Amino acid sequence: MSTETAHGAIVVGVDGSPSASRAVEWAARTAAERNTGLYLVHAFHPGGSYGGGLPAPLDVFEELEQEGRRILDEAAEAARAVAPRLAVHTDPRREAPVPVLLDLSGVARMIVLGASGSGGFAGMRLGSTAIAVSAHARCPVAVVRGRDGADGLPEEGPVVVGVDGSPISDRAIGVAFEEASQRNAPLVAVHSWVDGDYEDVFSPERFNAVWESVDEVEQRSLAERLAGWQEKHPDVRVERVVVRDRPRHQLLERSGEARLLVVGSRGRGGFRGMLLGSTSQALVQHARCPVLVVRPTDEGGG
Repeated sequence: MSTETAHGAIVVGVDGSPSASRAVEWAARTAAERNTGLYLVHAFHPGGSYGGGLPAPLDVFEELEQEGRRILDEAAEAARAVAPRLAVHTDPRREAPVPVLLDLSGVARMIVLGASGSGGFAGMRLGSTAIAVSAHARCPVAVVRGRDGADGLPEEGPVVVGVDGSPISDRAIGVAFEEASQRNAPLVAVHSWVDGDYEDVFSPERFNAVWESVDEVEQRSLAERLAGWQEKHPDVRVERVVVRDRPRHQLLERSGEARLLVVGSRGRGGFRGMLLGSTSQALVQHARCPVLVVRPTDEGGG
């Protein structure tokens, strides 16, 4: 199938697992809210050899293709049950999943994945496909997680965004405002200043603010970062949270009440070349709501 239908669409990787089914449900609602298409892709690759290095028999590929089409048909039916008027496209691929999804990320509005796939092991918090795609995609990646012990997905509560002052964090703020506006949800912007880097903690602005506490300086800084986005989205009610704590602790705690958590792929504490920061990794593996990982603009749009 031509990938033209994936342009600007929400792309979901499906594999028949319960986790992927929840991702389809979440993506269908999200696509309907945005009046955009939904593109379901199932990619499989049997490994290329069968017993002693011999090529896999043709019937193995045919069985896998039939199974893939069945998985896609069921996923499309589930998506239309959530959003009957939604334009749904299916795409079976005889390729490895990660390269397919990364290729589609160049044209998609968003990639959506379940927290663990059918190839995961018991106790594995996040599938290898989701980790790889979150780290390398060229558009935002949503990893769909639910509350612990619950099959359903949160439909109430605020959109929560982590703010740390980095360029990718600023982009995450814009994405979070858009998500909150689309969902008619309040936005909670959380800034933790204990992880500030040396230049930030010991900046001239802080030393010149003789009569201000560090907390007051951080409150003002957060308000300034949000101001422009609040003007663009006056419909979004915003709560600003400045706290002395580790970002992952605060954001994981708030994920228990949030409907969506938005975070940059790596923050100001990341090392050059690091594609997925430690805070982002912790959130996509342990959050109790869907997590949207925002990618740098210089690695593509979305």
